[in-house]
Amino acid sequence: MEQLVKKYAGKLISAGLAENPLVCGLDDEVVWNRPDDDIPILEQVLGGMNINSLICVEPAEPYLTIFRFLTSRYPETITPGDCETRTFLHDVPVIRDFASASILTHLRERKSVVVASDNNIRLITFGGVSPEQAFVSLSSVCFSAFVLFFADYLADCRQGTITKEQQRAFDKAVAELEPPHRTTPVLATGPFNSEQQVYQAIIEAGRFTVDYGLVDSYFGNISYRISQTIYISQTGSSLDALVGCIDPCPMDDSSCAGITASSELVAHDEIYKNTDNRAILHGHPKFAVILSMDCSDFDCINRGQCHIKCTGKRLIKDIPIVPGEVGTGPTGLCHTLPPAIQNKRGVIVWGHGLFTVARKDFNEAFKHLLEIENMCREEYFARARRC
Repeated sequence: MEQLVKKYAGKLISAGLAENPLVCGLDDEVVWNRPDDDIPILEQVLGGMNINSLICVEPAEPYLTIFRFLTSRYPETITPGDCETRTFLHDVPVIRDFASASILTHLRERKSVVVASDNNIRLITFGGVSPEQAFVSLSSVCFSAFVLFFADYLADCRQGTITKEQQRAFDKAVAELEPPHRTTPVLATGPFNSEQQVYQAIIEAGRFTVDYGLVDSYFGNISYRISQTIYISQTGSSLDALVGCIDPCPMDDSSCAGITASSELVAHDEIYKNTDNRAILHGHPKFAVILSMDCSDFDCINRGQCHIKCTGKRLIKDIPIVPGEVGTGPTGLCHTLPPAIQNKRGVIVWGHGLFTVARKDFNEAFKHLLEIENMCREEYFARARRC
């Protein structure tokens, strides 16, 4: 357990989410990654729930500035509109006192809580069986807050309602952003003809997708087709740790391997059936998600249900934006994504993320993922300047 808590403390730092995180795990005893004055209260929280781990952090910039503004604007509950929030978080409660009773009340109902007191910000998340779950929740909270903050700014900018406080927070957050990556890694060259080659190529591409910050936490999926078999990352797997987490799924459904495969296997399958692509890469780059949610039609009858009912033909330059939920239901992205991606280098699913394709290997798919995200980032600030 000591190795695990240190591992996820290190991942929080390397992901730029916190500079001095506090992480604990419960084995035969509670193990913390470091001493801290907050531990007695957090151990009361740990003892009040049937959980295995806790993470408590003051977020690093730009998240610190973002949460300070959001907890002022939304003093009780932060409710982002992106897919991460709808699927995993629902909303993020805000409390004003760092007390075990208040923290417990909200963590029993939600995956995270923000403690905002005296201009201090703490994010607290938990894991039922592993510190990994707490890490995923904290990463998702930061991602969703980032998306909400920048999406709100653009919407308010369009309506001329930016406040001085909001502008100050925006300027500070922008100044704290990491510069975008401009070069792509050199990945294995395809086309691939053996399982071993495919596994190695998927593992490599998944790791770089996380390293380049093109996913939230490790969410996303990746696949490659050889003949009539799709090799795809498993549902819930870490894109930067895919060894043993790739499923071979025959396109004729002659195997039950799809049971553990990504929830978006059907969408991948439809893309392969209707295009000559061999590789699909799906990430959650922030500005692609933010721009997918930007719309000037504030009186649209589908407002609030854009993720499933948007009927407008929307593009960011050459990249379509389509609605669609995770999975295979009647409003699933498996119905909207495959037709939209024909003859395109990528498609953005509203509030969810970016899918890119390639005919040989992941070099082209990764290049598209990075280039489209950089394009969206540039377009975001161009729109902010124009309004």
